[in-house]
Amino acid sequence: MAEPVRVLVTGAAGQIAYSLLYSIAKGDVFGKDQPIVLVLLDIAPMMPVLEGVVMELQDCALPLLREVIPTDKGEVAFKDLDAAILVGSMPRRDGMERKDLLKANVAIFKSQGEALEKYAKKTVKVLVVGNPANTNCLIAAKSAPSIPKENFSCLTRLDHNRACSQVAMRCGISAEFVKNVIIWGNHSSTQYPDVHHCKVNVQGKDVVCFDAVKDEAWLKGDFISTVQQRGAAVIKARKLSSAMSAAKAICDHMRDIWTGTQEGNFISMGVYSTGNSYGVPEDLIYSFPVTIKDKTWKIVDGLAINDFSRAKMDATAAELVEERDTAVSFLGV
Repeated sequence: MAEPVRVLVTGAAGQIAYSLLYSIAKGDVFGKDQPIVLVLLDIAPMMPVLEGVVMELQDCALPLLREVIPTDKGEVAFKDLDAAILVGSMPRRDGMERKDLLKANVAIFKSQGEALEKYAKKTVKVLVVGNPANTNCLIAAKSAPSIPKENFSCLTRLDHNRACSQVAMRCGISAEFVKNVIIWGNHSSTQYPDVHHCKVNVQGKDVVCFDAVKDEAWLKGDFISTVQQRGAAVIKARKLSSAMSAAKAICDHMRDIWTGTQEGNFISMGVYSTGNSYGVPEDLIYSFPVTIKDKTWKIVDGLAINDFSRAKMDATAAELVEERDTAVSFLGV
């Protein structure tokens, strides 16, 4: 058997983690023969709840799960990590300005970045889920200067999956037959779901998305707003956030980092923008189309960008620049 991988999940007593932990522990993410040590971090008041989660994981009697470590201490949580999934963040409360939310999260992700720097392996792969995910990821990366920026990413796979699913439902096919949609930019309502490079497999043949869907007005209108607003729509209907689909997207994202993307397929993830070929400002965590090989992502270069796409890509970049500048101004506080 391989050496166990040590995987941290923060916000481990919360909703998303509850949907996520079983999939990680049974081998859906790191491999069917890869033993796991799960480290579960949450704040002190949540420790009794976390004990219940630990009991359930034990009661699943999973062959790959070697150990479960619940903790509220950074020096325990971040030690010798192979992977860190940072789910916990300060949620937006009633009457809270976006600026207040950013300030609270800068403090959280600065301290988590510092803990990664101090305790984790330099090879650790860090996925930030807690919102605002792009900027939280950037702050964590800046706070861990000796860990390569390429090791940090934020979750836009949920948006990517939503976009694939919308196209698939429109075509009356399974989502597995839709590939190469792109989420550009911020995991917010300014994100741009782009299907100009998307292919739909219709009766065994790859067809350009616009030809498969045959409804340009929908693809440039309601499709985009549906994906952008989907999280809010789930909350409105369920009175809770989209935990099950977020957990599935986290699994997809981390599995692709670990095992690579399929030949000819690219996926969306928020990664460090410096050096990109699409004119996106430097020093952001921005969602791009990427391929992954040997645990290393590469932005897909050379995709044609029309004026419609450029305007939407620039708008979400402008939001991220503003977020970053506000967040960085809090770093010295």
